[in-house]
Order: sequence, then C-alpha cells, then structure tokens
Amino acid sequence: MNQPLDALNADLLKAAKDAGADAADAMAVRGTSLSVDVRAGALEEAQREEATDIGLRVFVGQRVAVVSASDTSQRTIGEMAQRAVAMAREAPENPYAGLADPDQLAVEWNAQALELSDPAEEPSPAALHDDAARAEAAALDVDGITQVQSASAGYGARDVHLAASNGFSGGYRRTDRGLSCVAIAGSGVSMERDYDGDSRIFQSDLRSPEDIGTRAAERTIARLDARKPPTGSFPVLYDERVASSLIGHLLSAVNGSAITRGSSFLRDALDTAVLPDGLSLVEDPHRPRVGGSRPFDAEGLPTARRSIVEDGVLQGWTLDLATARQLGMQSTGNAARGAGNGPSPSSWNVALTQGTASRDDLIRDMGTGLLVTSMIGSTINPNTGDYSRGAAGLWIENGEITHAVNECTIAGNLRDMLRAIVPANDARPHVGRVVPSLLVAGMTLAGN
Repeated sequence: MNQPLDALNADLLKAAKDAGADAADAMAVRGTSLSVDVRAGALEEAQREEATDIGLRVFVGQRVAVVSASDTSQRTIGEMAQRAVAMAREAPENPYAGLADPDQLAVEWNAQALELSDPAEEPSPAALHDDAARAEAAALDVDGITQVQSASAGYGARDVHLAASNGFSGGYRRTDRGLSCVAIAGSGVSMERDYDGDSRIFQSDLRSPEDIGTRAAERTIARLDARKPPTGSFPVLYDERVASSLIGHLLSAVNGSAITRGSSFLRDALDTAVLPDGLSLVEDPHRPRVGGSRPFDAEGLPTARRSIVEDGVLQGWTLDLATARQLGMQSTGNAARGAGNGPSPSSWNVALTQGTASRDDLIRDMGTGLLVTSMIGSTINPNTGDYSRGAAGLWIENGEITHAVNECTIAGNLRDMLRAIVPANDARPHVGRVVPSLLVAGMTLAGN
C-alpha cells in the first residue's frame, strides 16, 4: 500500500535531522500519466506511467544540498539523508540560502476553490483512442490533407506535498487532459504541416476532437504554396497562439535569477515604462481551472495576485526567497521546484490587457506585412534584448491575406518591440498566459 505523501515527507525530515541537518524541506510527488497515439485509425502507441518521487533539501549552516529518489523505502530515505548532509558539508556557503521564517508561511488556503483536479474518473485507454481517432478522421476529411502525422490524447494526475522543518506542511492534487493533431498537406519540398491542440484540467472543458482535427487541417492548407517575403522593414502581427512568446521574453527578463546574475535587458527598468501606456500585465495564481494556479509556492509562502506591469510601468521582479534576499527585497511567492531540484523563481498565470480591435481589424490596418503563425529557433541576447527568430505565416498586402510565407527571419530589439505592441482582443481566457494577437510595427524581415 502506498504511504501517504505527508508521512513520506515527515520521514524525510526526521531522517535529515537524525543525519545532522540544521534544517530541511521535503517534496513528494505521486503521479499517473496515460497517453495514446493513433495513426491511420489504429493504435500506434500507448503508454502508462505510475511513479512516486521524493526530494530532500538539507541545510548545514548556509551550505545546501538536494537529493532525490523514486524508491520510498525507509532504507532509501535514511541513505538519502546521510548523503545529502555529507554533500552539504562539502558545498560552498550560500549567504542567501535558508527556509522561510515561520511568520512568512502560508497558513490558510483553499486548494479546492482553485479546481486544480477533475473529480471525473481517469479516462480509459479506449476513450483516449477514440478521441485521437476522431481528431485524425476530422483532419483527413479536409480536402488537400494527405496524411496525419500524429493524433495524440493523454491524461495525467499528480498529488504534490511539501513539508519543511520550519513547520510548513501542505499539498494538493492536479489533473490534466490533452488532445492534439498534426496534419500534412502537399508532398516533397512542397510539403507543409501544422497543428492544433487543447489542454485542460477538466475533461469536460476540452474542445471536441472534430474541432481540433479540422482546425489543424485548415491551418495546414493555409500554409501551402508558401513563398519567401521581401526583405525590409514591415509591421509584424504575432498570431495569438505565438504572441505569448513575446510576453515570455519579458517574464524571463524580470525573473529574479536573471536580475541577480545581471543578465537581463530590463535589469535597470524597474519603475520605468516597458509596455505601452494603458497596458498591464497581471499575475493571478488563484484563477480556477488554470494550470498555473497554486495555493502556495514551493517554499510554503502564500501566492497572491500582483501587477508585474501596471499602465506600462514595470512594478517589480519575480522572486523566490534566495533571489529576494540577494536583492534586499521580499519574496513574491513565486518559488517553483521539482522533487530533484531546489527552488527557483517562476511566473504563475499572467494576463495582458486586451485591446479593442479584433485580429482582422489589425490585419486590415497594418497594410503590408507579416502575420506570424509559427516560429522556429531563436537568437535572443538576454543582456541587450536583441531578437532574431525564424518565422512562417501569412503575407498581408493592402490589409488582406494574399499567400503563405516561410523561410524568413524577423528581427528587432525586445525593449523597443514591447514598448510598441498593439494588442488585439482575441486572447483565450482559459490558458496560463492570456495574451492576444500582438502587432509590432517596423520590424526587420529577411526573406529573398
């Protein structure tokens, strides 16, 4: 019989103390995952995994070590603690290391209100097979689709528990259900592919397989007969499904790890404008049924809604305890970790202020330029914000889509780009990064 996760963590903390640790925290994760891949209507691959992972972080003074294992026997727990303490004693001192003070800890939370776990039963392999087969069939029903590269359905459930010698103990359960389809059209050097997919916490929220397969096919057909765009300065419209990458660069630049290293193009931007006036970027870890929600962070601190950017102005960094101490600030409750590693700062759910115009309005108003629907590779200088990425999409001429575009590079500087974005109103409300399509004027395109 599986031992409860809180009991496993209690055993880990006791073993750490017995081994000579001054302080410790422990994480236990028990998970199940099930995935099914379908090709030509037949089952191509099915996988099921079940595992329990445990991790222990120990402190000997301000020396730290982290160990992990997938064996939960008492012998292994004892050996882990002994090994961790021995490693810590050999580690260099870290003046910023340490657990949270007891008065910093989360003491009340309502994980149930966040709806992180679907109470519905785990889907059967047959149900996942049916979803994937239906998505594949819907894609193949679209004229011009020659094959479906993959149609996959999956399910996962994880129980997470965190405990520490400062008195914190808490846990929650998380589920996810996903479906995706990749369609192919054309042949040889003219072959094109595109995809669609959906991932939700609750199975009942998942879009239908027919919708996912059809949309994947339609996106693929739209990419046929692609050409290279001209080289020059043009407006670029990032489609909603790739626009969050721009905000992702901003989030990376305000992460405490980048700030403490001095490797951020926004390291001197606190309390200055980084987005256009009127735009805000708000983090909310308490949105129900969203993957980035959590009742407390990986150091036992309470999570809370906060403005990262307000009316265009950068309000603060994303911090865990260590980066906060290094910067002389307070943690923002953004520590994340797995069983096998220590905490580091991470963003939760974020939402960018949406605009009033639709994507079609922006296409009409941009005149001539590129609508980016997919991106390949990147060359980003984190210190300067210099930006260069491979892209593909649709060419806009006189406010109308004329043909597909591939094999081009878009370039600029992220600081300038972020200050110039014009948002549409088409963001999906259920995703972790609620970011609409974004128009950036005057980017450099390299094509022919």
